[in-house]
Amino acid sequence: MFKFTKSFMAVALVMASFATSAQNSVNRADLFGQDQSSQTSNDDSVGAPGASSTNLGIAPARRIVIANPPSDQAAAAANAARSLPNLDERGNLNGLNGRGNADRRGNGVVSQRVSVDQLGEKLPELSEFQKFIWDNTGQILPIFGSEFFANSPSTFAPIMNSPVPSDYPLGPGDELMIRGWGTIDIDYRATIDRNGTINIPTIGSVVLAGVRAGEAENVIRTAVAKLYKGVTISVNFGQLRAITVYVVGQANRPGTYTMSSLSTLVTALFASGGPNTKGSMRRVQVKRNGKVAAELDLYSFIAKGDKSADIKLLDGDTIYIPSANGFVALVGKVNTSAIYELKNGNETVESMLDYAGGLPVVADPRRAFLERIDPTKTRPRSVEEVSLNGNGLKHSLKNGDVLNVTSITPDFSNAVILRGNVDQPVRAPFKQGMRITDLIPNREYLISRNSIKRQNNAVTIGNDERDTTENANAIAARIGGLIDAVNWDYAVVERVNRTDLSVQLIPFNLGNVFANPNGPDNLSLQPGDTVTIFSQDDVAVPMDKRQVFVRIEGEVNVPGVYQMTAGDTLQTLIAKAGGPTSSAYMFGTAFYREEVRKEQQENLQRAADRLEAQMRSEESTQAANLRALSGTEAAAATAQLEAERKIAQERINRFRKLQPTGRIAFGLDPYDRSFAHLPQVTLKNGDRLVVPSKPAFVHVFGAVNVEASPLWKPNTRVSDYLKMAGTAVDADVDNVFVLRVDGTVVSSDSQGWFFGKIGGVEVMPGDSIVVPEKFDRQTAWTKFMQGAREWTQILANFGLGAAAVKTLRD
Repeated sequence: MFKFTKSFMAVALVMASFATSAQNSVNRADLFGQDQSSQTSNDDSVGAPGASSTNLGIAPARRIVIANPPSDQAAAAANAARSLPNLDERGNLNGLNGRGNADRRGNGVVSQRVSVDQLGEKLPELSEFQKFIWDNTGQILPIFGSEFFANSPSTFAPIMNSPVPSDYPLGPGDELMIRGWGTIDIDYRATIDRNGTINIPTIGSVVLAGVRAGEAENVIRTAVAKLYKGVTISVNFGQLRAITVYVVGQANRPGTYTMSSLSTLVTALFASGGPNTKGSMRRVQVKRNGKVAAELDLYSFIAKGDKSADIKLLDGDTIYIPSANGFVALVGKVNTSAIYELKNGNETVESMLDYAGGLPVVADPRRAFLERIDPTKTRPRSVEEVSLNGNGLKHSLKNGDVLNVTSITPDFSNAVILRGNVDQPVRAPFKQGMRITDLIPNREYLISRNSIKRQNNAVTIGNDERDTTENANAIAARIGGLIDAVNWDYAVVERVNRTDLSVQLIPFNLGNVFANPNGPDNLSLQPGDTVTIFSQDDVAVPMDKRQVFVRIEGEVNVPGVYQMTAGDTLQTLIAKAGGPTSSAYMFGTAFYREEVRKEQQENLQRAADRLEAQMRSEESTQAANLRALSGTEAAAATAQLEAERKIAQERINRFRKLQPTGRIAFGLDPYDRSFAHLPQVTLKNGDRLVVPSKPAFVHVFGAVNVEASPLWKPNTRVSDYLKMAGTAVDADVDNVFVLRVDGTVVSSDSQGWFFGKIGGVEVMPGDSIVVPEKFDRQTAWTKFMQGAREWTQILANFGLGAAAVKTLRD
């Protein structure tokens, strides 16, 4: 019996050994070639309870790890995944590059190839109705909604790593990333095959076709739990399956599109560029299995955000874009001027304005004009007026209609306007019984903003060294000019008669308005009146009504700025200044006036233009003469001509920069000493009188050996000073002229033959003797400055002094 028992146990052990070997073979087959090295001895599903593998003489079990093999096949799969074109998990096409190639950063395949011309390198094609509107209004109106697809698909970036909706039905081609930990480790990527299943090593096949994405984790957890206990499962999704859809009809880019299974109708429309100029945006259809599965009105989506008709696409769906039923145009004062599509015959003015965003506040709802086309009539075009309220909004629209919404008339029904020389021009509400004093309560309202600005700019805050913003000359010149003088005698009310559209001017005395508020000059106003206040510069008033501020400087007892009255003269001014001092030099008295300075400046610029024109004419003549010269001579002459031209142009530029002084020459007798003999000149505002002291020098410059200022001596002549300075070789002695200290010019032409012409002229203190150069050298500059006559005319007419002559010469 003992022998039988011992033999039976030996046979049992042998059978157990065979069974273990068979089980290991089965496990290796289930791993599909995966690594088995991670099985451990603490796996509760292997071995009998309480039995030790060591005691049984079996090698320790290793922990089970389920993972994809790191093989060349996996690397090839990864490369293949990277090569897929650019559709994200939602089916959004990431965009085509300039040559129509798809970017490669997402899921899906785009089979449509688009050229550069199709993507906007050429101008968009206009529909016939767009051309018709262009011919009639001069505007290229867009088709409403077309700009939404203008840059498709590159406008819409892909949504990377977007979550998969929980109700998404899984199907063949969808990829799952399964992770698990606990008694076993799982890191496995599986793709649903055409049978709708995935195969997980050691777990087996799991059916997932038709399972919603939100339930996939529970299904896989249940399958794993059948073999292994205590395993936590997490399921994510990788690349989803692709579907093929067809875009036909009036699409910008019809064709076949391979897209993500999450793609919707709007997604596919963006990929295809949307409807073309003849296509409908109101009736886009999805056809599935021979039936219309959905119809989308893009206007509801674009204008109102309604996406309820946007369905998910299935493999094999056809997107059909039919032709539009008709178009109307909204122009004028609408929020979105464009061409709108008619969905059916029930479209009204109200529905179209709703898509256009309504009317702006400046639109006139009382008047709009509807232009209509009726091809059956002899004159197919007609126009009718409609109101944009009540029944007008229910007015039905037809194909080819043009609705022109007019603007409101920007007319104030209850306003009066104050403008001109006032503190603040205003548009004030009209009140019954309103008068001028209601617009202008007091005289301070007539201080203009410019007057206030001048007062504010008189002092610079925080400048310790200098407390004014003006130089010394400007301060004296601007005394009395802080406030614009008001024309108190004349103001006017402009009144529009709306019955005959005539304008009535009602003048009034502004001074009397404040002197006698109850008088007739305080006019009663009406709605729409415009009250204009003038300054004395706007409308020139008589001299006796103007404020006159005159400056006197130099050799008087009290120099300063004095306020004069009408009819005051130079003698009155000198008397107010306390009379001349004992050092006063009457012959050199200078009188300056601003309006004379402006006239001199204009004349100076005209003279500069004339001189420059003469120089250009001489250049043309000399250039023509160069053609007769030989090559070497012509080159030398050309270089010389260019040098002369530059010199002449530089001097003309200096000439343009000269600033006339506005001096008025009195032509006094040099030997007269009485200021009572000054001309009886009536003073104007801004006049300036300078009484100098007697100068001690005479100035000589020009073509002399030494430019100097020798002391003046009584009874000396021009020839005496020329001997002292010495004339140069090229000096034109016959054309010497004298700039008198009183602003006049004396030349040889004005002296005749007496006393040897200019040489015998007696020189007075302060005079300047100018010796010009000879004009034998016929240059472009010298030809239009022939002799002293032109010089003396310029100096006398423009009030230029010796300093200006020196500037010209240098």
